[in-house]
Amino acid sequence: MQINIHPNFLKNKSSLLTMIENFDTSGVLFGDGKRNKIKLFDLEDKTINIKSFKIPNIVNQVAYKYFRKSKARRSYEYANKLLENGIGTPQPIAYAENFKLSGLEKSFYISEHLQAELTFRELVQNPDYPDHENILRQFTKFTFDLHEKGIEFLDHSPGNTLIKKIAEGKYNFYLVDLNRMNFHDDMDFDSRMKNFNRLTPKIEMLAVMSDEYAKLYNKEYEEVFSKICFYTNDFQFKFHRKIEQKKKLLFWR
Repeated sequence: MQINIHPNFLKNKSSLLTMIENFDTSGVLFGDGKRNKIKLFDLEDKTINIKSFKIPNIVNQVAYKYFRKSKARRSYEYANKLLENGIGTPQPIAYAENFKLSGLEKSFYISEHLQAELTFRELVQNPDYPDHENILRQFTKFTFDLHEKGIEFLDHSPGNTLIKKIAEGKYNFYLVDLNRMNFHDDMDFDSRMKNFNRLTPKIEMLAVMSDEYAKLYNKEYEEVFSKICFYTNDFQFKFHRKIEQKKKLLFWR
């Protein structure tokens, strides 16, 4: 097992290794654990979050050993890059990788566990959530700031932004599930609009986000709204078509 630890947590190396080695039999499960498994552990006065990535298929085992960085390593490196750019994400602590002759087997990403009031998903599911429009507009400003810094968060989806209330009417936003990102010198208009496509199919939410983004980007509302709707509808169509195809292929289950 190879482990790379943030300088601020080097003194905790022994404890972190013990947690990883005993991951299957210790810690508190966080979430359903159907794909990747996340568990919570105590580290001194902090609660930390250890994400165990599922073992890759044989092709990706080789790829992650010789050609590509693992999801755990990318998560760690991208988290540090986000913080360097003033973008919220839980404090990265370490990543660990277990390589065998065939390639990468187990890998882990460790970060501080952030307690947040909600994720973007709650805004989608509950239109009556307190301060709904204000949170949505501040989230749009947060996304605009990402784009201005050339950060394309490819998994910009409802469960991957934690939202924490810091004062009356004021919220901070934190990205999680970080292993898929692109970094650009500049993001063009279409790339920015496409980055909203996974968030919500609700037209009233798209309208609010379009209105806020248009003000920030100095674009006409109609132009922003039509582009966001186009990419959202395209994503929804492909998403539901994929589900239908899977149902047909797995009809016997």
